[in-house]
Amino acid sequence: MISSLQHPNLVRLYGRCVERNQLLMVYEYIENNSLTRALFGECQLNLEWPTRLRTCIGIARGLAFLHEESILKIVHRDIKATNVLLDGDLNPKISDFGLAKLSEAAKLSEDENTHISTRIAGTIGYMAPEYALWGHVTDKADVYSFGVVALEIVAGKDNMKYRPNGNYVCLLDWEEAMRMTKVALVCTNPSPALRPTMSAVVSMLEGKLGIEELVNDPRIYGDDFRFVALRDKYDELQLQSSTEAEALMDHMGIGSSSTSAQDLCPRNLYSL
Repeated sequence: MISSLQHPNLVRLYGRCVERNQLLMVYEYIENNSLTRALFGECQLNLEWPTRLRTCIGIARGLAFLHEESILKIVHRDIKATNVLLDGDLNPKISDFGLAKLSEAAKLSEDENTHISTRIAGTIGYMAPEYALWGHVTDKADVYSFGVVALEIVAGKDNMKYRPNGNYVCLLDWEEAMRMTKVALVCTNPSPALRPTMSAVVSMLEGKLGIEELVNDPRIYGDDFRFVALRDKYDELQLQSSTEAEALMDHMGIGSSSTSAQDLCPRNLYSL
């Protein structure tokens, strides 16, 4: 299956060899090793901003192919900078399909209002919350991981390091960097339904699709925008006296009279 996946942004598998205890897989030679080494290694490459943007778009195109364009719809499950290799022209190629799963079963399961749960395998720091906590596998888990990688590319900071390294160049003042950062944050939304598809990510990175236009379109996410109603209810409660608010919450059965409206609806709800 892996050898049938041919795309400019996927590492090509030429063949395999099984002889006694020798198990070999032969891939195309990639001159510049991984994106992790290029960004954070001792022999860091000089990645100018155009190269970083091209790298980010290339990864997005590779994932869009796996999720939407290939005959075999695949969830990679381990997208991270280490698994993105750079060829001689610094073109990114997604590698290491050891944890990949076919996503057709997951799509069928979603239609039946259930989910596919699997043994959790991957890299902490890049895992989507629903996958790390419950083992729910959809292509939106890859979208989340891509968002983390995109943030690493923009900031020049390794997400796996506990202590921040101040020796990186912040690119947030650049228009394209700001767009990439916004796309990365959209991809890492805790709600899978609020993450875009990888083809939409490519369009956003290339400036063909507005980020806010995608995020705020209820036709794409449907009922998952019900938190807007919750936020409106919070505003309504704030305008009433504390006594009226407590009475309303008691009537709705969502809290006791000893619980304040602020305890039930924290102000960071606006960050959704």
